[in-house]
Amino acid sequence: MTKPMKSQWECFLQNLGVWQGSFTNFSPQGTLLNQTPSCLSLEGLNNNQTVRLTLSRSGQDMIREFSSVGGGLLFFENGSFSEGLIQLGPFSEFGGELALVHENRRLRLVQLFDKTGQLKELILIREHLAGTLAAERPTLQINDLLGEWLGQAVTIYPDWRSPDTYSTTLKLQLDDAGRLIQSTSFAERTITSTATIKDQIILFDQNPQKQVQVLLLPDGASATSPLKVQLRQPLFLEVGWLIQPNLRQRMIRSYNDKGEWVSLTLVSEERVHPIFLTD
Repeated sequence: MTKPMKSQWECFLQNLGVWQGSFTNFSPQGTLLNQTPSCLSLEGLNNNQTVRLTLSRSGQDMIREFSSVGGGLLFFENGSFSEGLIQLGPFSEFGGELALVHENRRLRLVQLFDKTGQLKELILIREHLAGTLAAERPTLQINDLLGEWLGQAVTIYPDWRSPDTYSTTLKLQLDDAGRLIQSTSFAERTITSTATIKDQIILFDQNPQKQVQVLLLPDGASATSPLKVQLRQPLFLEVGWLIQPNLRQRMIRSYNDKGEWVSLTLVSEERVHPIFLTD
């Protein structure tokens, strides 16, 4: 027998506890703007029928109470989640949060776009359960990603249809000119693209109208963002987290060409063939 799936509320409850960490703001070019310590408490009340969220940072408290989840928010069974707008609209700000959970740690990324659709700011939130060790990883480097990654993906949907589970392959290598060649295979589809690498920015620039940037961030994190979100073009937001040298998680929030949020995917992948750069 297959075990029954957890409800969205049960998945939310995986996040209960006191999470200590920091909010770090970055410019679209990866410049660190500021960093503030944070403490976020998720407390179950009334036999976990209600959850009270208390966020303390910069000397201020924000309190929210939940008795259900939905709207632009979806959870995976391990507690990882994403929250954001369900519709991209004209002349309005846009953005989303992607949050990965692993053991006693959470890594959350907020990507914000201004009213013209330009990428405006990124907020990296690194947290650990109070009373546990906070063993952060170094800033992600291109060398950490090169090689072949085999993964398992789960895609869930805002309309509550059954999840899809499938295998993935990600190959990352450099050509003779130093450009990155990325080949992604999933659900019997393979997509190959190339990018330039400059410092901590990987820029997929083959289509000038639809440039996508990967920003390499502290704690093994990466943020994948369109430089500009545009109506009538599909788009996705992605966070990556190198948890161990050969273990990585990614989450992808996808929108269709009507600007509608259509799916959320969590990939857990292991590197089977590393490629190491030499000086």
